[in-house]
Amino acid sequence: MTLTLDLRVPGRVDVSCEVDRGEVLAVIGPNGAGKTSLVHALAGLVVAEGSALLDGTDLLTVPATERGVGMVFQNQLLFPHLTALANVAFGPRSRGATRAAAEDASRTWLSRLGVGDLAHRRPGQLSGGQAQRVAIARALATEPRLLLLDEPLTGLDVTVAMALRIELGRHLADYGGITLLVTHDAIDAFTIADRVLVLDDGRVAQIGTPAEVAQRPRTEHVARLVGLNVVRDAHRITAFTPEAVAVSLGEPVGSPRLRWHGRVADVAPHGDAVRVLVRADPDLIADVTPAAATELGLAPGREVWLSVKATAVTTYELDGD
Repeated sequence: MTLTLDLRVPGRVDVSCEVDRGEVLAVIGPNGAGKTSLVHALAGLVVAEGSALLDGTDLLTVPATERGVGMVFQNQLLFPHLTALANVAFGPRSRGATRAAAEDASRTWLSRLGVGDLAHRRPGQLSGGQAQRVAIARALATEPRLLLLDEPLTGLDVTVAMALRIELGRHLADYGGITLLVTHDAIDAFTIADRVLVLDDGRVAQIGTPAEVAQRPRTEHVARLVGLNVVRDAHRITAFTPEAVAVSLGEPVGSPRLRWHGRVADVAPHGDAVRVLVRADPDLIADVTPAAATELGLAPGREVWLSVKATAVTTYELDGD
């Protein structure tokens, strides 16, 4: 089974790619890049042009209720008047299963997601993490060929999100269909996914394995996710770590360096260091010691110079390796 996309939502997203059976494709990009538009088009929630061939069938020509697609939204969207058991059983029932069979499937999936003991609670009686587990169980209970996860861990407590991420990764590893995971979190993209699709301004900016994307990001957004700075020109990208950036109040002199002048936009603790965001051309981040941050008087509005030794950067071509 393969999902072959040549899909457009005018003014929002234009994507061409192929995803294989059993593969988890993370979809990342800045706000407004078209991530949610893509999964909503596949689910039949927005009108799209082109094609989305799932095992030879164009989903765009099939009514949304007949696409065999499971979807998990950021805010769960569980039926508030139904119990967790009934929410999960709803999908199999709508596809013709008997009540007994649908409830058996519901109990099985709720147990797999660790909320079997909450089967008779309604959504209003569940925590955010519990409700999201029910939502995931509801999507999987229909045995969909295509599973769409639209930022399923956003808004959850960090500890809850971590536990659910581990469980979700385990279930997806055993899932025989195709998964598209929309996320803004690098941990999700680089631990759960087999490949990563990077959207920028509605178009594919990069696609590859998590390692490939992390090592050679082609957009500033992805570089920020993996903790790198990138500087682009028409043909190449230069990447370097925040630790490699020197911050000074005066223009640097001496050994060959890349240098920028800008104004501090934000200063925040980052592990044992202080991370400084500087509005330059482009915006850059630097990690300095707390002592250096104090000595330089780093605060929003402060004008600074940033510099990086030529030996500390990696340069690669935009059109190939």
